[in-house]
Amino acid sequence: MLFTTPDFFCSSTSMLFSLFRKPTVFLSEKPRVSSWVNRRTRSSRLCTASLITSPDSFEVGRLIGSYGFMNVTSYSGFQSGADLEYSSGDLGQLRVQDVGEGSVKIRCISTNTSMHMDTNKQKMLYEGRIAQGPFKGTPVIFKVYPGQRAAGIEADMMAANELNAHAFLQSSSEGICKNLLLLLGGFETKTGEQWLAFRDDGKYSAADFAKLTSEKILRARSLKEKSWNPFEQEQAFKRRTYFVIRLFQGAMSGLAYMHNNERLHQSLGPASVVLNTIVERDAAYLVPRLRDLAFSVDIRFSYLEEGPSTFLEDLWRRASSAGALTPMERRAFGIADDIYEAGLLFAYLAFVPFCEAGIMDSLSVQRLLESTFKLDLMATREYCLADDRLLEAVKFLDLGDGAGWELLQAMLNPDFQKRPIAEAVVNHRFMTANVF
Repeated sequence: MLFTTPDFFCSSTSMLFSLFRKPTVFLSEKPRVSSWVNRRTRSSRLCTASLITSPDSFEVGRLIGSYGFMNVTSYSGFQSGADLEYSSGDLGQLRVQDVGEGSVKIRCISTNTSMHMDTNKQKMLYEGRIAQGPFKGTPVIFKVYPGQRAAGIEADMMAANELNAHAFLQSSSEGICKNLLLLLGGFETKTGEQWLAFRDDGKYSAADFAKLTSEKILRARSLKEKSWNPFEQEQAFKRRTYFVIRLFQGAMSGLAYMHNNERLHQSLGPASVVLNTIVERDAAYLVPRLRDLAFSVDIRFSYLEEGPSTFLEDLWRRASSAGALTPMERRAFGIADDIYEAGLLFAYLAFVPFCEAGIMDSLSVQRLLESTFKLDLMATREYCLADDRLLEAVKFLDLGDGAGWELLQAMLNPDFQKRPIAEAVVNHRFMTANVF
């Protein structure tokens, strides 16, 4: 049952609300945008939504999940000669060496993700809908950041950064990208929680798809349900291949849009890609969308020259270690850093959905590539060929005469200057191959 939010009020002293008080973002794919970023308007052939800035504009429904961020204290990109150690558990979208549980956990909606944590420190996800105006009834998903009392100033900073990143990207002269989740507005409660409202474009993530698919493979093999018909087996493989390629291509299109608009994602992984369907037969209608921009970084040169900031400090430390010292070199390193994360996402999608549950996860894939084989993809392939449980993953990456391995090797190149840009990944021959 949905309930209204009459007890939510905004504090004029809140850093985040100081942004929310100004016109925010709207509903249609190509709206007329009037934002605090550039305060300009654009006409559109599509109808536009009224401003949504008040809690009274929304109704809140059921809680559908929660998750938390981790503090990344060191970089786990390939380091020659290093023995990488990892914390226990599935790290999902994070690539880390030394990981500690962060002080901010955000309440978010994800139907298959529910972590048991102290509710005062979680990010929660709620269903909801618009309660007023011409778009009344439109479904939304709320991401809720805990207030300062529960999580300190860090929570407000992350919420404000995510809000600002979406607003900036949605006010681009290029129009709104279909591969980014659409922010509709937000508000603050009396207890200081920051609520961000996104259009409901799907409750599943790439991580959910991979998990459900691998479990399906395990269930079929345990029950000996594997089809006796070789043609049907091949068609099932092709459907999965087509779905995964479209998923990754959509995610990279969203990342290319961000980079073209001077923004880094900096938290890219299977949990940060939202899907409108996880049915492989519906791959033609699949629209992946990037979310989780709390760590997004502005890489316009005017910002790079201002000096260190909360969200740039660790990135620039790693850039300096790689020899990137000037603003231009740092910008190039930041883009390449996102590509490396995207490469780990690609590896995850190449292995986990094609293996039965329990064989591979994000951590084991990363260990295999970085620690065991030091990013030597041909050696990785030879190893996987010797394991019958990994043959489908090898078959996937072998498509196009090994084009998948070629792309993965390029994205994970130890030399950041040799990694491709996002647009080159989108247009790589592996991504544009005719699967059927």
